Amino acid sequence: MAQFSVNTSRMDPYKAYKWRVKTNAGYVAGVSKVSALKRTTEVVEFREGGDPSGSHRSPGRSKYEAITLERGVTHDLEFENWASKVWQPGAGLGAEVSLADFRKDIVIELYNEAGQLVIAYNVYRCWVSEYQALPDLDANANAVAIAHIKLENEGWERDPAVVEPTEVSYTP
Repeated sequence: MAQFSVNTSRMDPYKAYKWRVKTNAGYVAGVSKVSALKRTTEVVEFREGGDPSGSHRSPGRSKYEAITLERGVTHDLEFENWASKVWQPGAGLGAEVSLADFRKDIVIELYNEAGQLVIAYNVYRCWVSEYQALPDLDANANAVAIAHIKLENEGWERDPAVVEPTEVSYTP
């Protein structure tokens, strides 16, 4: 099991506003929101034949929730191109799905206030199950247009190679 260093002088938890998302093509520009990483394990309940008064519980299958990435609408086609690998309308019979490369691994990196990498999670075999190119458009609104993709995945794990950095101390 990996050993993590412990910074005994840090009293505050990490903030949720300084992070980056990386694919095999590099960092994804402009992502403003990433949904939570969530794993759920089913509970299998069973009884023993000689014990009619109680039941036992053990873990069953685990499943990983889809992850949603949101970013402002720009001319960058990365979300749209990835979504089109899963389903390309008008591509012709048998060519609608790009089976060779519609899945990608991604990395979600969390940084401390000083910009040091503190935690990273590897998310495996992601593919786009939902793509929203434009939000509802409203002439009376004062908001940024946000696109989003929903990524199904086959699990994630914390990257043990990322250890807690020595935090910067400034002296006057």
